[in-house]
Amino acid sequence: MSTEVSRGVGHCDELLDALGAFRASAHITERWGHKLAAVLGGGGRLLAAGNGGSAAQAQHLTAELVGRYREDRPAFSAIALHADTSSTTAIANDYGVDAVFARQVRAHGRRGDVLMLLSTSGASANLLSAADAARAAGLHVWALTGAAPNPLLAGSDEALCVNAGSAATVQELHLVAVHMVCAAFDAALARKGS
Repeated sequence: MSTEVSRGVGHCDELLDALGAFRASAHITERWGHKLAAVLGGGGRLLAAGNGGSAAQAQHLTAELVGRYREDRPAFSAIALHADTSSTTAIANDYGVDAVFARQVRAHGRRGDVLMLLSTSGASANLLSAADAARAAGLHVWALTGAAPNPLLAGSDEALCVNAGSAATVQELHLVAVHMVCAAFDAALARKGS
């Protein structure tokens, strides 16, 4: 077996091991999906943020809510804070990188809204600042992170922490969590509508 194939198989093995432990977190994604259906169904909003690959995962979540996950349904308010490049670069230039998300939380977040933060390390200063701003404004703060303990776990109302050996595996399971939240969200809406 070549070294490249061996690394690929090793990655799959790591993912399978982490997925086994991750399954125990299904109750969290279910609860988040139901809460999100109540918040967004009542006119509230989801704000989401991450850095790098976690930014892509956060944007994936907002796309599923504004668009659709599986079945057609109304659009809901969900904003990926990093996706507004003019705001993020202006804020970074004028206030510093640590304020990039916090300032947008103060602008867009309202009491009762949800802020979802994604981070493989759970230690990004700009996400910790956003969590502080959100809690001060009365938002619910949820985090998808890597292994616990980490600062974002401590700064959130609730966190789903993925214990895996690499950031890549953490991000892959964050995508699974995003899809599980969306499935629970849609199921809660369907129950509410019937």
